Amino acid sequence: MTANEMPPVATPRVAAGALFLDDEGRVFLVHPSYKKHWDIPGGYVEPGESPRAACMREIREELCLTPALGPMLVVDWAPAEHEGDKLLFIFSGGSLSPEQERDIRFVDGELTEWRYVSAESLEEYGPPRLARRIRTAIAALNNGMSSYAEHGSAI
Repeated sequence: MTANEMPPVATPRVAAGALFLDDEGRVFLVHPSYKKHWDIPGGYVEPGESPRAACMREIREELCLTPALGPMLVVDWAPAEHEGDKLLFIFSGGSLSPEQERDIRFVDGELTEWRYVSAESLEEYGPPRLARRIRTAIAALNNGMSSYAEHGSAI
């Protein structure tokens, strides 16, 4: 088979984010200045960068924090209209200490605020598939096992 005969392969956009929970089990969300909805902290993976490294870099850049990330909780196949195929990773971020919360800084204008919200109210802050993805990550954390999802729902 020659290169011209090779079938097309997917070239998805890849992003990674962190799930932080407080002592009450509420989800840490951030509000990006360029989106209408809230999200977990994270962002797109750069060429040659692993999803975990991208997640850590984005948290440093966006929040001025360097938390220790735990295991990968979810990988979600989540194509989006006008954006094509996407693979989205969520890693466990654990909990932020009160000192870390006080140290949060938005230095580049990409984020405007943060807050903790209950898992039950996630649809008030973002699209349903984001809420599903976060709940899938919470379930994976509670079960001690990573999960594969499509459009946010575990398969």
